[in-house]
Amino acid sequence: MAEFVLTAGAWLGAWAWDEVAPRLRDAGHGVHAVTLSGLAEKQGAPAGQQTHVEDVVGEVERRQLRDVVLVGHSYSGIPVGQAAARIGGRLARVVFVDAEVPVEGESFASGWWQGQAAFEALLAGDGGFWAPLASDGFAGQGLTEEQIARITGGATPHPGATLTESVSLVRPLGELPATYVKCLLDGPEPNPVVSELLRSEHWRLVEADTGHWPMFSQPDELARILLDAAPGAGTADAGAAG
Repeated sequence: MAEFVLTAGAWLGAWAWDEVAPRLRDAGHGVHAVTLSGLAEKQGAPAGQQTHVEDVVGEVERRQLRDVVLVGHSYSGIPVGQAAARIGGRLARVVFVDAEVPVEGESFASGWWQGQAAFEALLAGDGGFWAPLASDGFAGQGLTEEQIARITGGATPHPGATLTESVSLVRPLGELPATYVKCLLDGPEPNPVVSELLRSEHWRLVEADTGHWPMFSQPDELARILLDAAPGAGTADAGAAG
């Protein structure tokens, strides 16, 4: 059976997986939801980009996990991708859930749609943190009002250094066994970096008819996709492409 290590995106902690984790455990797998430094119950802890990589690697090594399925959602694809490249033979698969992916020498801020300078100015205006979205920022993502309230109620400011420090990859991502989950309400196509990685024989694309936070909007479907990524499960059926 697999050991799932789950890491949610910006502003969120391990609690974001509360509806997905039991479904994976019921299927007989180990589940380890990670809160990254500086967020949720770890709020106030100093954190940079490599701190978050170490949070994920440390979870795997401390628990001596094998047959690991690393799962990174949104921002967390960046540290999780780096961690996947570091844990060697412990890795079974990495799953990027509508996620950013690490690019050597770049950062989350590098790919900001308004440019890095604009993003860094945004952080500076909030004391070096990325403030959580307000409720209206979740519109059109397949979430109920109750689900939006749950996200916004649990969200904490995201430490800015984790978003501006550069990536360091010890192995090309295209060599890793990977699944990319594209949530279609957040855009019909993966970004160009992901599209290029999907040309690798080791990567596959799975499309989900929901928004950017599927652990809230469609926990059953996300759990199914993750179970399909477990060792020996084979390629996902419905919604799979590429």
